Amino acid sequence: MAINLAADIKPISYIKTNAADMMKYVTDRRSPIIITQNGEAKAVLVDIQTYQETQEAFALLHLIKIAEQDIRNGDSELSEKVFSDIKKEILR
Repeated sequence: MAINLAADIKPISYIKTNAADMMKYVTDRRSPIIITQNGEAKAVLVDIQTYQETQEAFALLHLIKIAEQDIRNGDSELSEKVFSDIKKEILR
């Protein structure tokens, strides 16, 4: 998903007058548009599928961060023990 500087960076005035076209553009290409105001990048317009995938990736990274912290704190067990405990519980 490389940014095409000519096509993917637009001033807010352009977005306002071409909103429907811009929505179609991001949905069809799955490429974000950088929205500028007074020459500065201010926002990003992305399609909903890309947004959802990004949120899911961040959630997964957060879980990994929590797991790494648990390991550093010694709050973890070897997988062999965990699976052994599960098997014992199932066979009861």
